[in-house]
Amino acid sequence: MDRRGLGKDAVSGMVLGVESVPDGLASGLLAGVNPLAGLYGYLYGMVGAAFLTGTTFMAVQATGAMALVVADVDLASYQDPARALFTLAVLTGFVMILAGVLRAGTLLRFVPTAVMTGFVTAVGLNILLGQLANFTGFESDAGNRVLRALDLVLHPWGVDVWVLTVGVVTTAAIVLLQRTPLRSLGLVVAIVLGSLLAAGLDRWGHDVPLVSDLADIPNSLPGPVLPDLSDTASLSLAAVSLAFVGLVQGAAISAGIPNPDGARGDPNRDFVGQGAGNLAAGLFQGMPVGGSMSASALLVASGAHSRLALVVAAGVMAVTVLLFADVVGLVAMPALAALLIVVAVGTIKPAAVLSVWRTGPVQAALMGVTLVLTLLVPLQYAVLVGVGLAIVAFVAQQSNRLTVRRLVPSPDGRMRECDAPRTLPAGTVTVLQPYGSLFFASAPVFRAQLPRVDDSSAPAVVVLRFRGVDQFALSIIDVLRGYAGELSAVGSRLVLVVSSDRAVRQLEDVGLAAQLGTHGVYRGWEWLGEAVRRAYQDSQQWIEHGRGDGAG
Repeated sequence: MDRRGLGKDAVSGMVLGVESVPDGLASGLLAGVNPLAGLYGYLYGMVGAAFLTGTTFMAVQATGAMALVVADVDLASYQDPARALFTLAVLTGFVMILAGVLRAGTLLRFVPTAVMTGFVTAVGLNILLGQLANFTGFESDAGNRVLRALDLVLHPWGVDVWVLTVGVVTTAAIVLLQRTPLRSLGLVVAIVLGSLLAAGLDRWGHDVPLVSDLADIPNSLPGPVLPDLSDTASLSLAAVSLAFVGLVQGAAISAGIPNPDGARGDPNRDFVGQGAGNLAAGLFQGMPVGGSMSASALLVASGAHSRLALVVAAGVMAVTVLLFADVVGLVAMPALAALLIVVAVGTIKPAAVLSVWRTGPVQAALMGVTLVLTLLVPLQYAVLVGVGLAIVAFVAQQSNRLTVRRLVPSPDGRMRECDAPRTLPAGTVTVLQPYGSLFFASAPVFRAQLPRVDDSSAPAVVVLRFRGVDQFALSIIDVLRGYAGELSAVGSRLVLVVSSDRAVRQLEDVGLAAQLGTHGVYRGWEWLGEAVRRAYQDSQQWIEHGRGDGAG
């Protein structure tokens, strides 16, 4: 490793490490746990994942979305809430590693953009709403973040002016300092300014909550703690939800931040790395972690050269805890809330929301339902419902997009495409080509588009061309079997042109090939249209000579 690269890693690691101290505390605050759990999650998550992720510059930390899932788990109901948190991190790690081993990265492409846009937007709103109490000093007993925000609007006299002042000043400082050469370090400076203001107000007799009010900040690193296996069953759903959120965010990082050689990181290896980060975080008293886009982008923007920058960042955090624990305890809570609110606002992308809205009513509805659910119900349930909605929407869209078109062979060898007839005409060979996905949900749509068969249709032949179909769903086979029976009942027949050996064997195995009889199934090959023309010519001869008597 060259000296210049070491210097870049040292600088970028120092920038990320300094910025991660208040950010880690804020994540713990957002999750409703000891802020130190967020700090330790940042520290050990980065170290545990540094050399195992497929994306070189992926910083594994506690993200806002994951913190919200943790906040909805109700850890306070457990006998040992702190240990339940560490157990949750370890379980999340195991789920992520299992996902990586099983190569689940390919499944993420089935989550539509509409669902992700609604989810990410709602996460930003949830972070913002969840920090209003710390930002304003107003406490509400309402059941969820939306109701607590409404309670604040209805009772503005409950706001603590001095707490709000610290929050507003810190917010303004963050916005202004990020536009200076300080950039991301402006976050740290703004937190310091807000905390100094809180200290001054305290001297004047105005109490502003500090991190030390929530927990004592030891000047030592935590020792390992084993998970409580008795909590495994009750925490499993939350662990799966956390893993899903972390894996989706990690996939976004691998797509948006390429490796130094320009290649995209392996998402399955990213899963394993994030899982290792969670194991390390959980064993050393940290909260669940995942790939952080903001931290990864900061690392790249500050000139990181290799994975060593992540280790440097963790080292800076460790030194801060060991040498400046008392200073960390003086950080003002409204200052941390201001940091989270600024991050939340940056998470909401109006352009992305508008893009989905313009795509169509189905996509807009998906986005809207996911957004509302994420705001109103615990995040782990909203995540699972969002995935379920995505699957249902995909199935519905694919089934309704299936169309059946007629192909009319011409003497010069070409084929003209036109609408399929509503009723099967007598004395003709009708070649039909289905377009779209042939699966269980599309079977009724497929059947509805086949020409109606009645006594006036005899004799006739329907040739169905299935090019590119490797396997038939049983529901599609049932449709073909029933349609063949209808045709046979009026002295007509069904012929299939299939391009896959596997599909031909399937038709033979289920007995449909035998039902169709001789020349009932034609095998397509590399010359497009050749098998269709043979089936068409043979079917014309069947009509001319067989006259619907069922002869093969």
